[in-house]
Amino acid sequence: MSGHTTHILIVDDDTGLQGLLSDYLTREGFAVAAVADGQAMTAWLAAHSTDLMILDLMLPGEDGLALARQMRTHTDLPIIMLSARGEALDRIVGLEVGADDYLAKPFNPRELLARIRAVLRRHSASPREVEPERAEVMRFGGYRLDPVLRELRLGAELVNLTCGEFDLLQVLSEHAERVLSRDRLLDLLKGYERSPFDRSIDVQIARLRAKIEPDSKHPRYIRTIWGKGYLFTPQGDT
Repeated sequence: MSGHTTHILIVDDDTGLQGLLSDYLTREGFAVAAVADGQAMTAWLAAHSTDLMILDLMLPGEDGLALARQMRTHTDLPIIMLSARGEALDRIVGLEVGADDYLAKPFNPRELLARIRAVLRRHSASPREVEPERAEVMRFGGYRLDPVLRELRLGAELVNLTCGEFDLLQVLSEHAERVLSRDRLLDLLKGYERSPFDRSIDVQIARLRAKIEPDSKHPRYIRTIWGKGYLFTPQGDT
């Protein structure tokens, strides 16, 4: 993001934390704004350019999970979720609704900074560096995956994928008919750093299946090979 000031929106009703994070991230070179609830968040996003959002789970009115779920219907804006509850289930739910990362309170601001930079790297790495003349359109079922336009279409209809979902599908398609372990998928997804979410690939796979499989409970394209990983079968074998 050279030459571009990164704009971050903090959504948290803790004014003390708002001030602490705003001051810290501003010193690190970010442009920071802070609001206290979902209504103010929606108004801010409609009026301002935003590159990443830090979203608290517990908010007055609609909670962070509901807000993240709503946002994922129309945008892939990077979201880092904060919560005083650090249980694994909460983290998985956060990822399932589309958060890019999840950080339990209390935390060191430097850890949040590292997470912000990692998430931004993942998004700035998309589209993946690929020479247009060497990029091949992948077709499977009625789908057309275009790595240059970064589009997945079913017939003429555009399938709404987040950056992470598109990158995962692209990696799977580039390694069709080969079993890929979770670790191998993380290695292939450039810019994706390992985190406490050792099941994050599983969550992304589940979200992707829900969008492309005729029956996500009995997947035809992205198959689980138990104990080994995942296998992408363009021909749709069951």
